[in-house]
Amino acid sequence: MKKLIGLGAAASVAFAGLLTATFTGPARAANIAANPGFESGLSGWTCASTAQAVSSPVHGGSRALSATPAGSDYARCEQTITVKPFTTYALSAWVRGNYVFLGATGAGVNAQTWASPGASWSQLSTSFTTGSSTTSVTIYVNGWYGQGAYYADDVVLDGPGAPPSPSPSPSASPPASPSPSPSPSVSPTPPPPGGKRLMAGYLHASFANGSGYVRMADVPAAWDIIDLAFGEPTSPTSGDIRFTRCPATECPNVESDADFVAAIRAKQAAGKKVLISIGGQNGIVQLTTTAARDTFVQSVAAIIDRYGLDGLDIDFEGHSLSLNPGDSDFRNPTTPVVVNLISAIRSLKARYGAKFTLTMAPETFFVQLGYQFYGPGRNGTADARSGAYLPVIHALRDDLTLLHVQDYNSGPIMGLDNQYHTMGVADFHVAMTDMLLTGFPVAGGATFPPLRPDQVAIGLPAAPYAGNGYTTTAEVQSAFGCLAKGTGCGAYRPHGVFPGLRGLMAWSVNWDKYTGSEFSRSHRAYLDALK
Repeated sequence: MKKLIGLGAAASVAFAGLLTATFTGPARAANIAANPGFESGLSGWTCASTAQAVSSPVHGGSRALSATPAGSDYARCEQTITVKPFTTYALSAWVRGNYVFLGATGAGVNAQTWASPGASWSQLSTSFTTGSSTTSVTIYVNGWYGQGAYYADDVVLDGPGAPPSPSPSPSASPPASPSPSPSPSVSPTPPPPGGKRLMAGYLHASFANGSGYVRMADVPAAWDIIDLAFGEPTSPTSGDIRFTRCPATECPNVESDADFVAAIRAKQAAGKKVLISIGGQNGIVQLTTTAARDTFVQSVAAIIDRYGLDGLDIDFEGHSLSLNPGDSDFRNPTTPVVVNLISAIRSLKARYGAKFTLTMAPETFFVQLGYQFYGPGRNGTADARSGAYLPVIHALRDDLTLLHVQDYNSGPIMGLDNQYHTMGVADFHVAMTDMLLTGFPVAGGATFPPLRPDQVAIGLPAAPYAGNGYTTTAEVQSAFGCLAKGTGCGAYRPHGVFPGLRGLMAWSVNWDKYTGSEFSRSHRAYLDALK
């Protein structure tokens, strides 16, 4: 909410502005960005390894930023700046070259704009209004996957940068609820290169459960990410993960190992990613010790290497993750099963490098429920699993390819409107996804920052048989359109428009094929046509 200025004060301000305009020329923006023209190299900015300050081309002064995306890296440069709550800020920059994005993130802030300016300098501009808990924002510029170099210069964040006063102005009342203030609708971000949005599906590779075994070679081309379900531990605390393909006694049409691997290579040659999914309903994984952590890394790497896989999906359910008493800050976890999992995944990421694909499929209980409850709580009476995925997601957000929370097998969950939402309808998916894209205070405390839209997909059952919370094709597409285009929304209105929302996940490829592939056919066509 903007502060109100009295009539006398407003007149004084207007008169001062008139004097400035008359005697000293146009007023300059109150730029609070450090080294905005990169005249001091990259000082004040945190940048990707390909970034550098160059002397040509420049928009103003003698230097400009040049950066080139490489692999899955966006070539981002960013800086964190102190801001005031309840205040509107304007952000702009001059850009040139290939796809370039300008934006700001923070508590309740998720503003972004983009352009593909080519050989001429073009100014990008956006704005945002801070909420009650916003004391800093991170501004950034970045490119896009494999799209070549971009240039940026003369970045401006226009607004007050002094530390916030102890309490809001009497004329600016803070919201009564702890939910983030809505950020303004932002300019569109493009979908992935070539208009490609992703569909991820789980393939029953180690078992059959009535839907029938699907050979790797027969997985429809609609699926971009194929998760092999599942790698499971020899015991909950061993960390020793094994992946055993479905035996012929259970899956009579199972292919040989050689044919299985050959089909994986064919999928990869077609641009698909094939991952090993760890956990599932029956695979409880608790890395209680560093020895279990190290065994996890070694055993998962052995599976990836044996089959030549592209990465890892974490599908920890049940009692795999919970928080110990006193572990109350998702930004600094202390519970061993959480700390060791984060460390293990970082080790795997370091082992395989930038091309390593990392996805996660937590249940709403472990993520969005964290808005209300986190761990056992101060009195120790809450379920210790509440919100327990949040520290893992937060710690690995820079490595995370895709988060697809399971919007099914869920009880009612409170959204940022402080209303409970029930699975199976569009509003549930809009509310749950909005929390990931907007950010939210965790149990009334520190704010879980928003994820990038390209890191988020909506998780769904592929068919009524696949799980509780099946959502019809029309309702799914209504939810996606509301989030990505701002159209067709129901009672719940998201806190922004997120054109870069990445796609959909389904449990499972097998159940989809069992029901005539309605899910993959309908949604693939919808996503491909979405502008």
